[in-house]
Amino acid sequence: MRFLIFGTGLFYTNRKKCFKNKNIVAFLDNDSSKQGNMIDGIEILSPKCIKNINYDCICIMTGSEYEEQIRKQLLELDIPSEKVVDFYGFRMLTDGDIMADRDEDSSWKFDFSNEPGKRLIKELNQVSSELALITVITPYYNAGKFFEQTFRSVMNQTFPWYEWIIINDGSTNQEDVQCLHKFANMDQRIRIITIENGGLSNARNVGFTNAKTEIVVPLDADDLISPQYLECVYFGLYYNKDASWCYSGGVGFYEMQYLWRKPWDAEEMKTYNSLMATAAIRKKDWKEVGGYKTEKLPYSEDWRFWLDMLALHKKPVSVSSYYFWYRRTSSGLLHALKQNPERSSYDRKIIQKAAEKADGTVKAVSYPGSFISEIYHKQEDVAWDDRRIISKKKNITRLLMIIPWMVMGGADKFNLDLLSGLDKTKFEVSIMTTIPSNNDWQYRFAEITDEIFHLPEFLDPAHYLEFVTYYIKTRQIDILFVSNSTEGYYMLPALRKAFINLRIIDYVHMEEWYWKCGGHARTSGMMGAVLNKTFVCNSATRKVLLEYFNRASKQVQTLYIGVDEEKFCPEKISSGYLYKTLEIERERPVILFPCRIHPQKRPFMVLEIADRIQQIHPEIVFVVVGDGPQLEELKGEIAKRNLEQSVMCIGRCDDMASCYKDAYLTLICSVKEGLALTAYESCSMGVPVISSAVGGQGDLIDEYVGKLITMRQKEDISLDDRKFEEKEIREYVHAISELLENKEWYRKCSINCRKRIVEKFSIKKMVENVENELDQLMHTENLEENKKKSQELQHFGYLAEEFYTLATALAVRENGYNIM
Repeated sequence: MRFLIFGTGLFYTNRKKCFKNKNIVAFLDNDSSKQGNMIDGIEILSPKCIKNINYDCICIMTGSEYEEQIRKQLLELDIPSEKVVDFYGFRMLTDGDIMADRDEDSSWKFDFSNEPGKRLIKELNQVSSELALITVITPYYNAGKFFEQTFRSVMNQTFPWYEWIIINDGSTNQEDVQCLHKFANMDQRIRIITIENGGLSNARNVGFTNAKTEIVVPLDADDLISPQYLECVYFGLYYNKDASWCYSGGVGFYEMQYLWRKPWDAEEMKTYNSLMATAAIRKKDWKEVGGYKTEKLPYSEDWRFWLDMLALHKKPVSVSSYYFWYRRTSSGLLHALKQNPERSSYDRKIIQKAAEKADGTVKAVSYPGSFISEIYHKQEDVAWDDRRIISKKKNITRLLMIIPWMVMGGADKFNLDLLSGLDKTKFEVSIMTTIPSNNDWQYRFAEITDEIFHLPEFLDPAHYLEFVTYYIKTRQIDILFVSNSTEGYYMLPALRKAFINLRIIDYVHMEEWYWKCGGHARTSGMMGAVLNKTFVCNSATRKVLLEYFNRASKQVQTLYIGVDEEKFCPEKISSGYLYKTLEIERERPVILFPCRIHPQKRPFMVLEIADRIQQIHPEIVFVVVGDGPQLEELKGEIAKRNLEQSVMCIGRCDDMASCYKDAYLTLICSVKEGLALTAYESCSMGVPVISSAVGGQGDLIDEYVGKLITMRQKEDISLDDRKFEEKEIREYVHAISELLENKEWYRKCSINCRKRIVEKFSIKKMVENVENELDQLMHTENLEENKKKSQELQHFGYLAEEFYTLATALAVRENGYNIM
């Protein structure tokens, strides 16, 4: 949209950041001394010039004392009133068109099609409302059109200990009333209260008054909540006793699509509502502020309620997850206010009056935050009634996986492939992540399970152990699976102490000598006494665990990660993707360098190799596929060396099979690998691999499928050292040249690549192996050993819990947190 900004004083200057990236055509001001000057390169004009300007909307940026005067002036200039908004109207008009926060990372994608409540997942009538800890309240007025999806989204909650009060606000359409009763009769936690029509605020107040619990969640009859919503906001308040409400990020959907999550700013709340109506609210605080206020016309009731809370200095908790889904329709209140200047003015006056009393200094508890509040607190069990247990079917094994994040990478691909492949008639899976992240692959894991919890988005790290303990207890978890999560590893002694029947396993992808003298392999080694089994992705890492970290041989087993040989099948993929994308000639052989552009992968060594190869085979093009912290620096170095025609970067690519289809060779020159996923994928596509001889690469790569090159840098001290051994570079150049020139060797390698994957390294075989191991753990593992270790740990009091506390304190300092 093209905007004219009327007003150039402090009112605009103090809110200037809100106009970033907006299309401002011109500024307007009645002060003739300002006209003709510039603000940020944009001219200040007289309002008389409006008729000569192509614009969509005029935003009045002055105090309220001048606003009515300017509106009259614009009417006299024949400017339609619907084209004029104040700052509040501007924010409503524009923020629905932007992607907030995470969209700054262009690699992050949100799946708007994954709406909660599309189908019913949970069984009904499994929990009594007598065990409720939260009350959901829903005003309902002729709301049958979308209610079924709202019903399913509430029924699908991972936290079943709630009651749901639906207030029939004098509905007049009998079909809608019948719809309400149809769904309400399906679950004993639902009760209907029928009242005369009194409007949204009155209906919400009736819901609060009748709620049996101390935490209440208002939810409109057409909006949705993600499965984890109630569980996360409940614990947001549980661990913040002095907070009055807890809210999450939001998703606009239906007629408009956007993400909504603004940094908390109490002062800004006076002029702009950055919150949505749905939140977990303490009933005592609702009562203290006098509930929702009713007026003669509908208005921004929830905004006023938040301002009333601020007037009494009450603070919120902000959960960063996008768990609330707000249905945007042309019949909604926001749209009505935009379209009706009189209604908008009425609404504005109510809000301005409430804002006068609001405390603009109130601070929120925001997750994830830069401050850790209780890192040294004593670990305690969540206060819990043992009747609140989620039952499970006979012969079902429940597995909880704790991982750092859900992002593109080999370790996460293993997690995804494993959980996707497990037999759903035998296994139920849950996932927790422990490191703040965009979690790019969340949508892929959500296809497997709705029991996904990103702990940093609603908890202080000090409370992770307590939440995991609560979760294992209430879900009756059978197997705990930890991989690459430092926080997860340091919980294990306390969890072994608490749960005799819990089988604890881990998966180690590689040892990393440059990080904590072994990385997660070291941690796994140190936790051997409390682990039932450790799986590793290659024989080299197994050898390290046995010989360096003294793990028992029977405890550690090699389990290759595998690749989807059907997806990465050369006969099923068309060629030409890279040639078309890069606009290069088909005659040029492609050497693929697919990885995260990180020091571990030695991307700058590729430039040294490319420089030499160019002199021998100028037709060769190296294609770098992937993103990462060194991508931009790498691009700059490519330009500096004049290698733009020989080394090309395409960034992250979701269609790797098409990249391999066009590749002649795949190059891996990492300083450290476990057994690279890219090696599996390349071989599956029949593309030979030239790789550094690190980690377990030798388990897959040899002279029959490519070439291994001795890595001549010291991993523990040379992670980002760009002075590479000349001999190593020559060996890479020689191997590439040999495979380019010896066509018969290349042909045999290509055939062997595919054959090796199908026979030994497929995902199907990997999943079968894991299922067999898990079944064996469940049926043959001697729990007496677990019991003995648990009793031994109990003799040391809270030492196991303190072990986690101290490890977390160290970790948060390393990650740049401040201790409050």
